Amino acid sequence: MKGRPAPKRSPQSSIVIDGKLLPDVLDEAMIRAVVFGFYDKIREDALLGPVFNGIIAAKDWPVHLEKMCAFWSATLLRTGHYEGRPLPPHLSIPELGEAHFQRWLSLFRATVERLCPPEVADLFLDRALRIAHSFRLAIAFHRGEDSMQVLPISRQALS
Repeated sequence: MKGRPAPKRSPQSSIVIDGKLLPDVLDEAMIRAVVFGFYDKIREDALLGPVFNGIIAAKDWPVHLEKMCAFWSATLLRTGHYEGRPLPPHLSIPELGEAHFQRWLSLFRATVERLCPPEVADLFLDRALRIAHSFRLAIAFHRGEDSMQVLPISRQALS
């Protein structure tokens, strides 16, 4: 059978998230920019910096950042680069509470809105909100608290 060849498609052009094709502009470079930009803010933040810097030694930050790049690559680009379980380390932080998640999400939102086109920022933020809610539920359960009282944090609640 003759005909013209099929058009070349980028690897992510066939990825569907929440019923929408993943924007071609979202790539490893953008993920890297978000991760590094976000954690720069985290490390400087008055509330979150002491928590993260107290757990992750200065010499270990490069490894952590690469792990977070792999996590977001696997989460949004479906690359399979991430191997690990992100929840257990968070369960072992006794001071981690609602204010930390609110601040984490606010900084994340500011980062993705600064670095990404709106449709990509929305994808990142949607995933971050879901992950935060999942973590908050697991932490409440782990601490013996009533997880039914843990409501999702909305975009509107973020500063």
